[in-house]
Amino acid sequence: MLGSALALYDGIVAFSQTDQTEDLKKITVPTLVMHGDDDQGVPYEDPALLSVELLKNGTLKIYPGFPHGMPTTEAATINADLLEFIRA
Repeated sequence: MLGSALALYDGIVAFSQTDQTEDLKKITVPTLVMHGDDDQGVPYEDPALLSVELLKNGTLKIYPGFPHGMPTTEAATINADLLEFIRA
């Protein structure tokens, strides 16, 4: 990832200390939660599994071997899956 050390640190602090539970419970539209299982910054086990449980209409898709930056490094796969989800 590119960015200043302070910006990256502040982002991690904000995401790790912000409870989004109630916000996720309010989402009622179909929602696709996508996560790579090789994400070194945010391991999928906790956030992805919990998020999809809290969403009223959530779908979870785990990508074997995909990293945190998968929308960039695996754009063809991610974009195809997003389009398929939207069309459904």
